[in-house]
Amino acid sequence: MASTIATSAPSEWLPAAAPSPSTGPRVLLVEDNQGLRLTLSDRLGSEGYQVQTASTGEEGLTRAAADAFDLVILDVMLPHRNGFEVCREMRERGVQTPVLMLTACRQVADRVKGLKLGADDYLTKPFEMAELSARVEARVRSRTGRAPGDLCRFGTVEVDLRGTQVRRDGVPIALSSKEFRLLRYFLSRRGVTIGRHEILDEVWGRDAMPTARTVDVHVAWLRRKLEPHPSRPRFILTVHGHGYKFVA
Repeated sequence: MASTIATSAPSEWLPAAAPSPSTGPRVLLVEDNQGLRLTLSDRLGSEGYQVQTASTGEEGLTRAAADAFDLVILDVMLPHRNGFEVCREMRERGVQTPVLMLTACRQVADRVKGLKLGADDYLTKPFEMAELSARVEARVRSRTGRAPGDLCRFGTVEVDLRGTQVRRDGVPIALSSKEFRLLRYFLSRRGVTIGRHEILDEVWGRDAMPTARTVDVHVAWLRRKLEPHPSRPRFILTVHGHGYKFVA
């Protein structure tokens, strides 16, 4: 069942971690409600976004004008300077970052006002987290051409999941279709021990005929292409008696 985000969050939410050094799209969240701010920053961070936050309109305006973001999520009801004023001044200062406005007001006039002041999208509270995620992804993709998770990095390896390209130290690495599918599956299950038969089902398909040895061979090929020292792997680890685990 989809979760609905209201204007407050459970008391057990902890402060969000500092922005990750990941290369995911950068989002500025301007929201004065601490619980909601922490809830949203934690969720968006788990989806691959680099999230910075502000609790007042003035702080949000300063951050939006001083730094480059791929999206600003802007609450309307902010202390001292509301979201409408912040959005208007952003545009007056030449800041063209897309703006997704959040409000508890459901009146059409408010939505129209926000859009006329330069907002790109509008979402009313309470809302489904899935809808917010979809709107954020759509806005970011329209600006950057990619969504979080399209690019993955470990060590000196960069994997473009959307473009099915792999580079190591900036040099393209040729992978077969099965090697790429295996790598993509490892990336999707990082930190989890996966049995050989599970890998066969997910990468080769349940009706395929290869044996567990096929997995071992393809893992060895991936290690030769991606590991700094294939005989002492850092990323694709063997878990004896169980299978493999990808760590990064």
